[in-house]
This record gives sequence, structure tokens and C-alpha cells, in this order.
Amino acid sequence: MDAYTSFAQVYDLFMDNVPYEEWCDYLEEQLHKEGIRDGLILDLGCGTGKMTRIMAQKGYDMIGVDNSMDMLDIARDNSDDNILYLLQDMQEFELYGTVRAVYCACDSLNYITSEEEILSVFQLVNNYLDPKGIFIFDINTPYKYKELLSDYTFAENREESSFIWENYFDEESGINEYDLTLFIKEGEYFSRFQENHYQKSYSLDTILELLEQAGMKVEGMYDGYTLEPPQEDSERITIIAREQGK
Repeated sequence: MDAYTSFAQVYDLFMDNVPYEEWCDYLEEQLHKEGIRDGLILDLGCGTGKMTRIMAQKGYDMIGVDNSMDMLDIARDNSDDNILYLLQDMQEFELYGTVRAVYCACDSLNYITSEEEILSVFQLVNNYLDPKGIFIFDINTPYKYKELLSDYTFAENREESSFIWENYFDEESGINEYDLTLFIKEGEYFSRFQENHYQKSYSLDTILELLEQAGMKVEGMYDGYTLEPPQEDSERITIIAREQGK
């Protein structure tokens, strides 16, 4: 089954431990450093729009792009702000003009499973950024896939829903597969759903090379949403890059 169909119904339930407010404060701080306090911002891979809505509340004119209709339905249902949501694949997204900044959070870029495809995403981002515009994104690290996910099984039980996550990581190809079985309460009973998700592990050197090929200059690399440099055991790396002129 396609990813983020049934899972969309309970995505926010199981992601309630993600510090979205803190991440948005971090994004706002980085944007303010660049003098970007308003204007158009693109949330690439916006999902259910939680971060999109927070950034809109901070005064930005937000565009959210995602390729899951189910996730966008939830985003639109929960949005009271004037946010433009677009159902598009990030490898082929189109905007009406340029934006001051683009961000891509929650390891969305790891769902792009080849170097050629992630390069095309970077090139599109570069194309739709204002001159000297800023691109902020995070990626899961090889360390996280090899040491923390690997070939493990995870499970969580909530009153409204439960899941079993069976993970498989192929170190040679860098492909991480997780088979997700969901039990979602519908009335008095639970319905069972299955989804298959695929991500790819990229080395930091590869990401930096692809950004350069796309015409962007890296301005900073950090351990997660901090100002500390990446470590060998970093689980997530945040990268800030700049458009260098069309």
C-alpha cells in the first residue's frame, strides 16, 4: 500500500512527542538571522501541516506541498490560516513564483531514494528560491539507520490505535524499509491496515556534493535542531543552504 494513507488518520497521535514548536522556533531564529521576518515560505513535505500552521502564526505566508492526499485533507481540515496547500510530489513540484525560504522537516528528504532524484529536488528548490534565498532541511543519518533502527521491531499501544513497525535496513544499498501494521479504532472495533515505507540513508558528504551540484552553498550544518556541529552519533542533521544566483 502507499505510504501515509491509513497512517494519516493517526499520524499526529503517534507523533505527539515531536517538538514541533521548538523546531519552528529554531527555523524562525535562522530566518531572522537572514532578515526574513515575513513573506512567502514553502513547507516541502508538509504532511498534516502542524509546522505549516505554526509558521503561519509567526507571520509568514505559507505554502505547503505534500504528495499524500490523506495528509493534506487533515492539514486543510485543521487550518484556520490562509495557507495554500498543494498536492504535489517534491520531485516535480511547481510554484507560481519564487519564495524567500524553503524548509523540509521530519526526514522527509530521506523518502527520496536515489541520488539522481534528490538532486532534482535540490535543483527545484534552488529554482524557486528568491536570489540568496535560504533552504533549511533535516535528514536522518546513517548512524540512526544502522544503530537505532536496523532490523528491529517497534510497537506502541494507545487507546485509539496501535501499531507494529517491522524495520529492515540494507547497509549496502542504504535502503531502509519499514512495514507498518496499524490497528485503528472505528466504533466498537479496530480495523487493521498495512503500509510499506522506504527511506534511504545518505552520507553527509553526498548531500553536500549534491547541494553544490544544484547551485547552492552550504551555510551551516548542525546536530539536529541545535547550533552544535554534527557528531558521529548524531541521529538527525540539519543543513542550511543558500541560493547562489540563477
